[in-house]
Amino acid sequence: MFLYLLGLVAFLFLYRWYREIKRVPNMSDKYVYITGCDSGFGNLLAKHLDKQGFRVIASCFTEKGEEDLKKTCSERLSTIHLDVTQQESVEKAAAFIKAKVGEKGLWAVVNNAGVSVPSAPCDWLTIEDYKSMLDVNLSGVIAVTLSVLPLIKKARGRVVNVASVFGRISPFGGPYCISKYGVEAFNDSLRRNMAPFGVKVLCIEPGFFKTAVTDTELVLRGTRKVWEKLPQETKEEYGNDYPDKVTAMMKEKLTKLPDRDLMKVVSCMEHAIAALHPRTRYSPGWDAKFFWLPLSYMPTCITDYVLLKDAVLPKKSVI
Repeated sequence: MFLYLLGLVAFLFLYRWYREIKRVPNMSDKYVYITGCDSGFGNLLAKHLDKQGFRVIASCFTEKGEEDLKKTCSERLSTIHLDVTQQESVEKAAAFIKAKVGEKGLWAVVNNAGVSVPSAPCDWLTIEDYKSMLDVNLSGVIAVTLSVLPLIKKARGRVVNVASVFGRISPFGGPYCISKYGVEAFNDSLRRNMAPFGVKVLCIEPGFFKTAVTDTELVLRGTRKVWEKLPQETKEEYGNDYPDKVTAMMKEKLTKLPDRDLMKVVSCMEHAIAALHPRTRYSPGWDAKFFWLPLSYMPTCITDYVLLKDAVLPKKSVI
């Protein structure tokens, strides 16, 4: 009986592998719109898809980002300036894309743009701190998607949303995890709404990778900036040496944790765009697969214990 079961599992894996290797035809006729191409995943994806023959429309926040991409890619690739927090900028980009793709429609949009600062304990932050990140990581994703959704429907294409494994579990305070939970919810509702139109909506949930979003120094500078604005009462609750302890902990753990192989994520993005039968969700990174996702399914008491046992506690902690 065990051998039959093992054979069935092996057959299912083989079938899935065979099904997933098939790619969509006529890549050279398909337009792909990517946000956040200045660096990181978006930059690598734009270059990778350009080499495969897709017609890439890469949006960047800076002129330097646009110039650098143009130097390293073919003439098929187009660049545009985009600030996902400004509706005027989003609409201007959508108008450019509509004129570019014509009756073919837009094959895919990849919502990759995101930020991770400010990150700090919830009681250190103001509502404005939350809004600034939600504007990019959540509202920006929704605004960009809705701006080109009619073009996606015309092509029966794909929406690829880059969330995070921290859209499944919240190991730290601040707006980042909240924004990614929101992306997950938007992704799920959009996927069901778009299914009747033949549009596929896919989600990428990376673990820790070495990008600007996980830059330890950048995150620590942001945390220090928030700490300096805190009232004295809050500082006394946490202890004046709390920022130093957090800095030491993050430098010890987070500098070792991020995976430097960004192509693990880019390959998932490419599969979501180019595979004839893409997966609904992708979770690149061993930490995502074997730690964060399993931990997210644990009873709350176990999750809380695991996340709190090595945490830096405030001076006036009662646990």
